[in-house]
Amino acid sequence: MTRRERTAAQPVGTRRAAREFAFRVLFEAGQGGLPFQQIYTRAEGAMLSGDDTYPHLNPEALAFAHELVFGYHQHEPAINELLQRTIRGWSFEQMAQTDLNVLRLAVFEMIHTQEAHPPVIESAVRIARKFGGDDSGRFVNGVLGGLSRSLEAGSALPREAAVPEEVGEAER
Repeated sequence: MTRRERTAAQPVGTRRAAREFAFRVLFEAGQGGLPFQQIYTRAEGAMLSGDDTYPHLNPEALAFAHELVFGYHQHEPAINELLQRTIRGWSFEQMAQTDLNVLRLAVFEMIHTQEAHPPVIESAVRIARKFGGDDSGRFVNGVLGGLSRSLEAGSALPREAAVPEEVGEAER
């Protein structure tokens, strides 16, 4: 076994790796038109079987990825509506789907978890740069930075709720 293979086989516990895993699930579900649960289960199985397409997540990171995917899915209409109000001049059809999916996950995390906005934005920008186009990082940073300022001022809360809520155990 090579050093790279040994490193890839080690479980990763970073939130960034979990965010990337969740992004890949969300992107694949959007492109394939398949249910989130089916794509998540397949991706988790591939990751656990050693497929190096996905980083091998430890149990905590995998739980966080699950929270992101199914939390976004639970709040999808409100998150999409908030993004449509925030991003002026672009429809979802005009946007790169990588950028849109990175934004969706980051917005869920900014609104429905206790995570501070700067690390969420930083991870989203890194994922956008890795998987998106030349301007993806700047675009994602601009949208999320503006949204963060609006959320802190209380002017951009989603219509569904003004108080962050956790993804319940029932959804897991």
